Amino acid sequence: MKRILLSLLILLGITQIAGALSPATEMIISVPDQQLALIDRGKLISKYPISTSKFGLGDGNGTYRTPLGTLFVSAKFGDHLPAGAVIKNRVPTGEVVNTNAPGRDAIVARVIWLRGMEQQNRGARDRCIYIHGTSQERRIGTPASFGCIRMRSKDVIALYDFAHIGMHVTITERKIDNFIQQHEDEQPSLLARSD
Repeated sequence: MKRILLSLLILLGITQIAGALSPATEMIISVPDQQLALIDRGKLISKYPISTSKFGLGDGNGTYRTPLGTLFVSAKFGDHLPAGAVIKNRVPTGEVVNTNAPGRDAIVARVIWLRGMEQQNRGARDRCIYIHGTSQERRIGTPASFGCIRMRSKDVIALYDFAHIGMHVTITERKIDNFIQQHEDEQPSLLARSD
């Protein structure tokens, strides 16, 4: 229902009503921060810890590296699956694994499939570069994947509801703070003051 409402708002050109995200909302994945942020016109909506590739950055076949640049959400899989539900080849297997189960390194909960928009990431879709849940949550926050963007199950489930087909995803070597605009007219509220 939430996605139908969001789609309707986007079609009507209403950019923000009752907390809905605008079509301008994008994902920024910062490799140095090991974080993913939802940002709408320079305003931070939410931020999550992630893991990029332990093999570094790039887009060559068989390299297991995380591609850089601008990509977009091309498909989503895992509607209504519980946290820990194993997904193989974008299909739920019926198995549910515990977080940090020994000997398991499964894709779990949700899959958000990315497609590259630039020469430097053109192979992302064919390489099956996803944003997905991982059963190895203890590794989140450090480069630990085989090219994908790994998240905790609860975080990828939350993100999944906001991600829409066509949403831009930027994977960058810049820090998240570089994408957040500070407005001069924004003053901290009394509740935010520490003095």
